Parts: sequence; structure tokens; C-alpha cells
Amino acid sequence: MKLLAFIAAAALSIAPAFAQSNSPAGLWKNIDDKTGKPSALIRITENNGVLTGQIEKLFREANEDPNPKCDKCEGARKDQPILGMTILSNLKKDGNEYSGGEILDPKDGEVYKSKLRLTDGGKKLDVRGYIGVPMLGRSQTWVREQ
Repeated sequence: MKLLAFIAAAALSIAPAFAQSNSPAGLWKNIDDKTGKPSALIRITENNGVLTGQIEKLFREANEDPNPKCDKCEGARKDQPILGMTILSNLKKDGNEYSGGEILDPKDGEVYKSKLRLTDGGKKLDVRGYIGVPMLGRSQTWVREQ
């Protein structure tokens, strides 16, 4: 009887981790594709099958502004703090990836079409931002923090 209770408890404790690895929802560290250094933590949430990502933390050098504004952004994001900003929006599951949404690059203020794909058993996220077709863009690998 104790063995059955132990197995049930073990199964329940790993179920959330398994479910999390099947979805991009969670906290991700993005790795800059140009410098190879982490630049931010992004929280991805899923609501009714739609993914959204918001910046929770910035990794800044000592000589950089710890709370930069998006001075190159347009519209409602213009001159708003990057920390807390929504940079991923409207991504929906399409086969084994998420697409149809957009990603903002706060460094240049540009909004790109985007697609995501989980890799390495859900521990990594390939993030592609592009103009027009996916071939015309750039990719980053984000690492799951939780």
C-alpha cells in the first residue's frame, strides 16, 4: 500500500514539470544571438491558446541604464519602460510550433512576425523574428528558467 502511495505521489510531482515542457508557458532567459550573453527574462503566458510574452528582468552592464525606455518604439510603446513591456503577442499553436504572432525588438523598436518552437524536451525555445517570410529574419535560443 505504501508503495502505491509513493508511486502516486511521485507521478503527481512530475506531472506539472512534464506539462510545462509541452508548452512555452513559463519563464525564459533569452540569449542574444549577436553577443551570446543573456539579455532578459521573459514570462510567457498562455490564455485561450494564445501566447503572450512580457519582460520581467533585464540583464544590464554596470554602465548601462538599469531601467531603459523604448525610445525607438512607435505608438503606445514610445518612451515606455522596457521592463514590464509585452514583446510577444498573438502566437498560436500550429502543428509543432507557435506562429501567427509578433515579436518586438526593444533595441530597434521594430515589430516582426514571429514563430516559436520548443526543443531539447521543452528546455529550450527557438524564437524566430522575420519580415515577410521566415527565411528573412534572425533567431535566438531562449533557455527555460522555470
